[in-house]
Amino acid sequence: MPDRENRIEKPSPLKRAMLALEKLQAKFDAAESARTEPIAIVGMGCRFPGADNPEAYWRLLQDGVDAIGEVPRERWDIDAWFDPDPETPGKMYARHGGFLSEIDRFDPQFFGISPREAVDLDPQQRLLLEIAWEALENAGLIPGKLTGKSVGVFIGATQMDYGSLQYSSPPENLTAYSFTGGGLSFIAGRLSYVLGLRGPTVAMDTACSSGLVAIHTACQSLRSAECELALAGGVNLLLFPEITISLSRTRSLSPDGRCKTFDASANGFARGEGCGIVVLKRLSDAVTNKDNVLAIIRGSAIGHDGVSGGFTVPNEQAQGKLIRQALQNARITPDKVSYVEAHGTGTSLGDPIEVGALSSVFADNHSPDSPLTIGSVKTNFGHLEAAAGIAGLMKIVLALQHEEIPAHLHFKEPNPHIDWENLPFRVPVERQSWRRGGKPRIAGVSSFGMSGTNAHVVLEEAPSVGWNEREARNSTRKAGIHHQRAEPANPNKDDSGDEFVGVRSPPQPTTSIERPFHLLTLSAKSDAALRELAASYGDYLKDHPEIPLADVCFTANTGRSHFDHRLALVAGSSSDAEEKLRAADYLSGEAARERPKVAFLFTGQ
Repeated sequence: MPDRENRIEKPSPLKRAMLALEKLQAKFDAAESARTEPIAIVGMGCRFPGADNPEAYWRLLQDGVDAIGEVPRERWDIDAWFDPDPETPGKMYARHGGFLSEIDRFDPQFFGISPREAVDLDPQQRLLLEIAWEALENAGLIPGKLTGKSVGVFIGATQMDYGSLQYSSPPENLTAYSFTGGGLSFIAGRLSYVLGLRGPTVAMDTACSSGLVAIHTACQSLRSAECELALAGGVNLLLFPEITISLSRTRSLSPDGRCKTFDASANGFARGEGCGIVVLKRLSDAVTNKDNVLAIIRGSAIGHDGVSGGFTVPNEQAQGKLIRQALQNARITPDKVSYVEAHGTGTSLGDPIEVGALSSVFADNHSPDSPLTIGSVKTNFGHLEAAAGIAGLMKIVLALQHEEIPAHLHFKEPNPHIDWENLPFRVPVERQSWRRGGKPRIAGVSSFGMSGTNAHVVLEEAPSVGWNEREARNSTRKAGIHHQRAEPANPNKDDSGDEFVGVRSPPQPTTSIERPFHLLTLSAKSDAALRELAASYGDYLKDHPEIPLADVCFTANTGRSHFDHRLALVAGSSSDAEEKLRAADYLSGEAARERPKVAFLFTGQ
């Protein structure tokens, strides 16, 4: 007689079909979740006019600084090229713009580059190496540990001034480095080569939208698992006058060098320089790894104007459609958005078209009591072209962190071609509070290319967590911003462990545990750089007495590469550490070249 208790009944055809459907649904849900997964911004680095790092950038925004200046003589002789008459051939009618300082300074050996090769290296490549390093340090990542890993690099760049200079020189002056030093295609590849990164590496040129298109592409690459970590942003340097002369012929530039976005006096944009890079991870990986999340990219979209009033004329319908698509990709309804960082070049044609596009998306779901705030950082330092989008995105990240929307400059008389009275929009002529509340704060940033390629990114504030786990780490990692400018470690010399994205970081310091003393270690590639780094940490400790010294020490000891020239000190408080750093009251020296021998001594009884 068969054992009925051990009998295994086969599922019915209907049951098998239901199980198969459940598996298919689970796969579909997983694919959809991956396709729309938010992306975490875990680090930032920048060099903008008047601001050499994110902390300085926030001060510039908070103080409402106009960083526009006259063309520096090391770029070109403005007196020789200037003529106030826009019709004068071969001349420019704009004398001003947003410029960086000391772009000629670079430590090639620090990155394993020979001094001779550095001569032929586009300063944009040099700048990207520095800013990428700073962004990784800001994220608490040691660059040497990323060697050989699936890290993507996505860089927006449009200018080839330096390469053009080399190829316009006599042929006998060209070297073996001219080709790789001046071409745009090498601008991202150089970064991956120096850091030893193995992920997708792309340089993209869509004109003014290049930087934000790079951000969008990096997010897509992360979601499709092409890479586990991404460096994305844009760079722009203005080295020679020819493009400015061409833009003068199109009457695109502002004669007084100011972007007066949304104002009745808007008469063109000012050209500007800059470089910005963000470090991106899938949010799930960042949370698992206990990374310091600065903000979240909820979604993005890119598109083209198609046919418009002219090749370089914006298309209002295309812009509106793009923004709606970005919101849909982010799974955000328009009423949830409280701020938009506009492209806002300050042209009489472009501003009304952009506001019209914003109106088509946001006017019906905002009101005078709950308006949409719109602004543009171009009023601070001009149009950074390929770096414009990353500048706008970083402005939003900083505003979310500091819970304040910076003032929009040069807005005195509203543009009469914009129907302000019937639009629920507000331009912040003064700093505006933007506090955390019951609902997450959400913002958008637009970047529209003269090529017709446009991008829009939707950002959300970082998840609200305890002070010890977010605010303290966020603040202490800012100390990494203030390191020696051209002294990042040589990635080929880093022999530290294999920790990487997706692997849990060492436990974060618990600030509730009090210790009588803390050990601070710093290092650099030279004695001079070490002294500069010590001074930077002293300044930081003075400016941020609220930050626990335990967190500062933890980040300095575990979140930076260790070089040959080192110092160490023991302090009981931040003020104690600051005093010792300023007085050089610490142990210092060079790391041993050889591994010391180990001996055991057994003394007996």
